[in-house]
Amino acid sequence: MNKPIVEFHTPFSIASEKLKYSIVCSRYQNKWVFVRHRLRETWEMPAGHIEKNESALVAAKRELYEETGATHFGLRTVCDYSCDWQGEIKSGRIFFANIQQLGKLPELEIAEVKLFKNLPRELTYPDIQNLIFERVKEFSNKI
Repeated sequence: MNKPIVEFHTPFSIASEKLKYSIVCSRYQNKWVFVRHRLRETWEMPAGHIEKNESALVAAKRELYEETGATHFGLRTVCDYSCDWQGEIKSGRIFFANIQQLGKLPELEIAEVKLFKNLPRELTYPDIQNLIFERVKEFSNKI
């Protein structure tokens, strides 16, 4: 099986209408926030599709709340990205969130929210999430 090819781009360099996903790498109480989907046993960053007539930023805020219950947070744009997976290229925007308050987790698709000191081993998309995590970690160390 071929590994996905992930490329990082300057923030806002990919046209809004071409963006498909918002990914939010988050910290809460000095730990990294990962979520587990109800249908999986692995961990992933809060993320999701950008809905029609929705900006990447609005999607990031929505997904962060829906997948973690975060009610108060600061959000920064890290970069745009493209991922070539078996010849299909999809693009998105990556955000960094510093969460101040987690509320009740909405009863949607996420079964569990967990805090980690580092990147968890059991990732849903390891070939992609490893790269994104390192990029966001580097970004967060500069702010």
